[in-house]
Amino acid sequence: MDIESHRHVRRLAAIALIAAALVAQPAHAGAQAEEALAPSVATVLSRAISDRPVPPDWESRPDARAWIQAMSARLAARMPDEAERRDLLRSVHYEAVRAGLDPQLVLGVIHHESGFKKYAVSVADARGYMQVMPFWTRLIGGTGHNLFHLRTNLRYGCVILRHYIDRERGDLYRALGRYNGSLGRAEYPAAVIAAMQRYASASSPVTLGATAALPAPR
Repeated sequence: MDIESHRHVRRLAAIALIAAALVAQPAHAGAQAEEALAPSVATVLSRAISDRPVPPDWESRPDARAWIQAMSARLAARMPDEAERRDLLRSVHYEAVRAGLDPQLVLGVIHHESGFKKYAVSVADARGYMQVMPFWTRLIGGTGHNLFHLRTNLRYGCVILRHYIDRERGDLYRALGRYNGSLGRAEYPAAVIAAMQRYASASSPVTLGATAALPAPR
């Protein structure tokens, strides 16, 4: 084998190693970092986690009905079961509004974090639709809380994201970086914003204006 052939073989080997390394990486690297919460903050977040079911008439609200109908059509291919799909969207809309978030933002996080897989588990042990780290149940909830339960997962995810937005004083890119455990990197925030745009429609414009203070539980 001549010198050029040896070089070609080495190049192919190097490419194969790089490809293998990329395959070995998780699709959405990073994890929310456990942090010491001030007692006052922990109290506010704990109250916000308090379980309140979606009101039976929530979908009758004009804004909820229009958004759920539009998003249901866009998610049909990913979630063929209509009852399951509408239950998810009804819960997303309620929990997002309750936390002062744009429902479109929450949908973008779910799209990128779990691909709408209820029982998704990351290599860092983040769980469910919004990939919530288990340590949050100890910090602000209850150790018996099931993060694979639809409403529980969305409640935690929305409250945590709201907390990060408040901590970053409305800077959504930094808040999303904290949520993903990749603060300072643009890839994750950009991917979530792109997912928001993907599902946007005339009845659900992307606003990015998710900066209201966390409301008291209703």
